[in-house]
Amino acid sequence: MASQNPPRADERVTYVEFALSSSDHPFVAVSEADGAAALLKEFIPRGAGSYAEFFSVSGVEPDDVLAHAHAHPSVEARLVERFEDEALFEFVVDDGCPAVFLGESGALPCTVESGGGSGTVGAEVPPSEDVSTVVNDFTDAYPDAKLRVKREQSYGTPIFGQECLRAALETDMTDRQREVLGAAHDAGYYDWPREVTAEELAERFGICPATFHQHLRAAEQKLVALSLRRA
Repeated sequence: MASQNPPRADERVTYVEFALSSSDHPFVAVSEADGAAALLKEFIPRGAGSYAEFFSVSGVEPDDVLAHAHAHPSVEARLVERFEDEALFEFVVDDGCPAVFLGESGALPCTVESGGGSGTVGAEVPPSEDVSTVVNDFTDAYPDAKLRVKREQSYGTPIFGQECLRAALETDMTDRQREVLGAAHDAGYYDWPREVTAEELAERFGICPATFHQHLRAAEQKLVALSLRRA
Protein backbone atom coordinates (compact mmCIF):
# COMPACT_ATOMS: atom_id res chain seq x y z
CA MET A 1 0.00 0.00 0.00
CA ALA A 2 1.26 3.46 -0.81
CA SER A 3 2.68 5.34 2.15
CA GLN A 4 1.07 8.59 3.22
CA ASN A 5 0.11 10.44 6.37
CA PRO A 6 -3.36 9.42 7.58
CA PRO A 7 -6.05 12.05 6.97
CA ARG A 8 -7.29 14.01 9.97
CA ALA A 9 -10.89 13.50 11.02
CA ASP A 10 -11.78 16.91 9.53
CA GLU A 11 -10.02 16.31 6.20
CA ARG A 12 -11.85 15.54 2.98
CA VAL A 13 -11.19 12.46 0.88
CA THR A 14 -12.49 11.52 -2.55
CA TYR A 15 -14.80 8.53 -2.68
CA VAL A 16 -14.74 6.63 -5.98
CA GLU A 17 -17.03 3.75 -6.85
CA PHE A 18 -16.82 1.35 -9.78
CA ALA A 19 -19.29 -1.10 -11.29
CA LEU A 20 -17.80 -4.48 -12.26
CA SER A 21 -19.46 -7.01 -14.55
CA SER A 22 -16.96 -9.81 -15.16
CA SER A 23 -17.45 -13.20 -13.50
CA ASP A 24 -13.66 -13.47 -13.41
CA HIS A 25 -13.99 -11.72 -10.03
CA PRO A 26 -14.94 -14.41 -7.48
CA PHE A 27 -17.21 -12.08 -5.47
CA VAL A 28 -19.13 -11.30 -8.67
CA ALA A 29 -19.27 -14.94 -9.78
CA VAL A 30 -20.82 -16.15 -6.51
CA SER A 31 -23.68 -13.65 -6.94
CA GLU A 32 -24.81 -15.08 -10.29
CA ALA A 33 -27.05 -17.64 -8.57
CA ASP A 34 -30.65 -16.50 -8.18
CA GLY A 35 -30.97 -14.42 -4.99
CA ALA A 36 -27.25 -14.64 -4.12
CA ALA A 37 -25.30 -11.66 -2.77
CA ALA A 38 -21.88 -10.92 -1.26
CA LEU A 39 -20.83 -8.06 1.00
CA LEU A 40 -17.35 -7.17 2.27
CA LYS A 41 -17.42 -6.80 6.07
CA GLU A 42 -13.73 -6.08 6.75
CA PHE A 43 -10.59 -5.51 4.68
CA ILE A 44 -7.37 -6.07 6.62
CA PRO A 45 -3.81 -5.62 5.28
CA ARG A 46 -1.53 -8.57 6.09
CA GLY A 47 1.68 -7.10 4.69
CA ALA A 48 3.75 -7.75 1.56
CA GLY A 49 0.76 -7.09 -0.69
CA SER A 50 -1.47 -9.65 1.02
CA TYR A 51 -4.90 -8.83 2.46
CA ALA A 52 -7.62 -10.64 4.39
CA GLU A 53 -11.13 -9.96 3.11
CA PHE A 54 -14.09 -11.05 5.22
CA PHE A 55 -17.22 -11.49 3.10
CA SER A 56 -20.79 -12.18 4.17
CA VAL A 57 -22.40 -14.32 1.45
CA SER A 58 -26.08 -15.24 1.23
CA GLY A 59 -28.26 -17.18 -1.20
CA VAL A 60 -25.60 -19.72 -2.18
CA GLU A 61 -24.19 -22.85 -0.59
CA PRO A 62 -20.83 -22.41 1.19
CA ASP A 63 -19.27 -25.24 -0.84
CA ASP A 64 -20.11 -23.38 -4.05
CA VAL A 65 -18.49 -20.21 -2.70
CA LEU A 66 -15.32 -22.11 -1.80
CA ALA A 67 -15.29 -23.75 -5.25
CA HIS A 68 -15.37 -20.33 -6.94
CA ALA A 69 -12.54 -19.12 -4.71
CA HIS A 70 -10.38 -22.19 -5.15
CA ALA A 71 -10.60 -21.76 -8.92
CA HIS A 72 -8.32 -18.75 -8.44
CA PRO A 73 -4.80 -19.86 -7.39
CA SER A 74 -4.07 -16.48 -5.76
CA VAL A 75 -7.00 -16.85 -3.31
CA GLU A 76 -6.87 -18.71 0.01
CA ALA A 77 -10.44 -19.25 1.25
CA ARG A 78 -12.06 -20.65 4.37
CA LEU A 79 -15.51 -20.70 5.94
CA VAL A 80 -15.38 -18.80 9.24
CA GLU A 81 -18.95 -19.22 10.47
CA ARG A 82 -22.34 -20.24 9.08
CA PHE A 83 -25.52 -18.46 10.13
CA GLU A 84 -29.18 -19.19 9.45
CA ASP A 85 -29.37 -17.51 6.04
CA GLU A 86 -25.78 -16.44 5.28
CA ALA A 87 -22.17 -17.39 5.91
CA LEU A 88 -18.96 -15.53 6.72
CA PHE A 89 -15.84 -16.32 4.70
CA GLU A 90 -12.24 -15.20 4.93
CA PHE A 91 -10.36 -14.77 1.66
CA VAL A 92 -6.63 -14.08 1.79
CA VAL A 93 -5.81 -12.42 -1.52
CA ASP A 94 -3.01 -10.60 -3.29
CA ASP A 95 -2.54 -9.80 -6.97
CA GLY A 96 -5.62 -9.80 -9.16
CA CYS A 97 -8.15 -8.60 -6.59
CA PRO A 98 -9.79 -5.21 -7.39
CA ALA A 99 -9.86 -4.19 -3.71
CA VAL A 100 -6.18 -5.09 -3.30
CA PHE A 101 -5.32 -3.10 -6.42
CA LEU A 102 -6.98 -0.03 -4.90
CA GLY A 103 -5.29 -0.64 -1.56
CA GLU A 104 -1.89 -0.90 -3.19
CA SER A 105 -2.65 2.35 -5.07
CA GLY A 106 -3.01 4.22 -1.77
CA ALA A 107 -6.82 4.14 -1.54
CA LEU A 108 -8.84 2.53 1.26
CA PRO A 109 -11.42 0.01 -0.01
CA CYS A 110 -14.63 0.45 1.97
CA THR A 111 -17.42 -0.90 -0.24
CA VAL A 112 -17.25 -4.25 -2.02
CA GLU A 113 -20.53 -6.00 -2.80
CA SER A 114 -22.27 -8.00 -5.48
CA GLY A 115 -25.71 -9.20 -6.46
CA GLY A 116 -27.40 -10.43 -9.61
CA GLY A 117 -24.08 -11.14 -11.30
CA SER A 118 -22.70 -7.60 -11.01
CA GLY A 119 -20.38 -6.02 -8.47
CA THR A 120 -19.52 -2.70 -6.86
CA VAL A 121 -16.15 -1.61 -5.48
CA GLY A 122 -15.75 1.70 -3.66
CA ALA A 123 -12.73 3.28 -1.99
CA GLU A 124 -11.61 6.49 -0.29
CA VAL A 125 -8.68 8.26 -1.93
CA PRO A 126 -6.71 10.54 0.46
CA PRO A 127 -5.55 14.05 -0.53
CA SER A 128 -1.98 12.78 -0.91
CA GLU A 129 -2.96 10.59 -3.88
CA ASP A 130 -3.97 11.76 -7.36
CA VAL A 131 -7.57 10.67 -7.90
CA SER A 132 -7.36 10.67 -11.69
CA THR A 133 -4.32 8.39 -11.57
CA VAL A 134 -6.07 5.96 -9.22
CA VAL A 135 -9.18 5.88 -11.44
CA ASN A 136 -7.28 5.55 -14.71
CA ASP A 137 -4.96 2.84 -13.39
CA PHE A 138 -7.93 0.88 -12.05
CA THR A 139 -9.94 1.02 -15.28
CA ASP A 140 -6.83 0.09 -17.25
CA ALA A 141 -6.27 -2.94 -15.02
CA TYR A 142 -9.94 -3.98 -15.10
CA PRO A 143 -11.54 -3.29 -18.50
CA ASP A 144 -15.00 -4.27 -17.22
CA ALA A 145 -14.87 -1.49 -14.57
CA LYS A 146 -17.01 1.61 -15.04
CA LEU A 147 -16.61 4.66 -12.79
CA ARG A 148 -20.04 5.28 -11.27
CA VAL A 149 -19.41 7.68 -8.36
CA LYS A 150 -16.77 10.31 -7.63
CA ARG A 151 -17.39 12.69 -4.74
CA GLU A 152 -15.65 14.45 -1.89
CA GLN A 153 -16.60 13.44 1.64
CA SER A 154 -15.28 13.38 5.20
CA TYR A 155 -12.58 10.89 6.12
CA GLY A 156 -14.09 7.55 7.08
CA THR A 157 -13.63 5.50 10.23
CA PRO A 158 -10.77 3.07 10.91
CA ILE A 159 -11.16 -0.51 9.70
CA PHE A 160 -12.12 -1.63 13.20
CA GLY A 161 -14.34 0.85 15.04
CA GLN A 162 -14.18 1.39 18.80
CA GLU A 163 -17.71 0.10 19.44
CA CYS A 164 -17.15 -3.14 17.55
CA LEU A 165 -13.77 -3.66 19.21
CA ARG A 166 -15.18 -3.19 22.73
CA ALA A 167 -18.00 -5.62 21.96
CA ALA A 168 -15.53 -8.22 20.74
CA LEU A 169 -13.27 -7.88 23.77
CA GLU A 170 -16.22 -8.73 26.00
CA THR A 171 -17.06 -11.98 24.20
CA ASP A 172 -15.39 -15.39 24.11
CA MET A 173 -11.88 -14.41 23.02
CA THR A 174 -9.02 -15.86 25.01
CA ASP A 175 -7.03 -13.51 27.24
CA ARG A 176 -4.13 -13.64 24.79
CA GLN A 177 -6.37 -12.86 21.81
CA ARG A 178 -7.89 -9.88 23.63
CA GLU A 179 -4.44 -8.66 24.63
CA VAL A 180 -3.02 -8.95 21.11
CA LEU A 181 -6.05 -7.41 19.38
CA GLY A 182 -6.26 -4.54 21.85
CA ALA A 183 -2.55 -3.79 21.53
CA ALA A 184 -2.77 -3.87 17.73
CA HIS A 185 -5.72 -1.48 17.74
CA ASP A 186 -4.18 0.94 20.24
CA ALA A 187 -0.82 0.97 18.44
CA GLY A 188 -2.40 1.95 15.12
CA TYR A 189 -2.11 -1.41 13.36
CA TYR A 190 -5.57 -0.87 11.87
CA ASP A 191 -5.08 2.78 10.97
CA TRP A 192 -4.70 3.88 7.37
CA PRO A 193 -1.86 3.49 6.69
CA ARG A 194 -0.86 1.36 9.65
CA GLU A 195 1.46 2.95 12.18
CA VAL A 196 3.10 -0.27 13.36
CA THR A 197 3.87 -3.65 11.80
CA ALA A 198 2.95 -7.08 13.10
CA GLU A 199 6.65 -7.84 13.45
CA GLU A 200 7.12 -4.83 15.75
CA LEU A 201 4.13 -5.85 17.85
CA ALA A 202 5.37 -9.44 18.06
CA GLU A 203 8.69 -8.15 19.41
CA ARG A 204 6.85 -6.21 22.12
CA PHE A 205 5.14 -9.43 23.22
CA GLY A 206 8.35 -11.43 23.03
CA ILE A 207 6.89 -13.93 20.57
CA CYS A 208 7.68 -14.80 16.95
CA PRO A 209 5.68 -13.05 14.19
CA ALA A 210 4.01 -16.32 13.15
CA THR A 211 2.60 -16.83 16.66
CA PHE A 212 1.49 -13.21 16.85
CA HIS A 213 -0.30 -13.55 13.50
CA GLN A 214 -1.99 -16.72 14.72
CA HIS A 215 -3.43 -14.97 17.80
CA LEU A 216 -4.38 -11.87 15.83
CA ARG A 217 -6.04 -13.77 13.01
CA ALA A 218 -8.14 -15.82 15.44
CA ALA A 219 -9.23 -12.65 17.22
CA GLU A 220 -10.08 -10.91 13.94
CA GLN A 221 -12.22 -13.81 12.80
CA LYS A 222 -14.21 -13.72 16.04
CA LEU A 223 -14.54 -9.96 15.81
CA VAL A 224 -15.90 -10.00 12.27
CA ALA A 225 -18.26 -12.88 13.03
CA LEU A 226 -19.55 -10.91 16.02
CA SER A 227 -20.17 -7.84 13.89
CA LEU A 228 -22.19 -9.92 11.45
CA ARG A 229 -24.32 -11.43 14.22
CA ARG A 230 -24.99 -7.94 15.60
CA ALA A 231 -25.88 -6.47 12.17
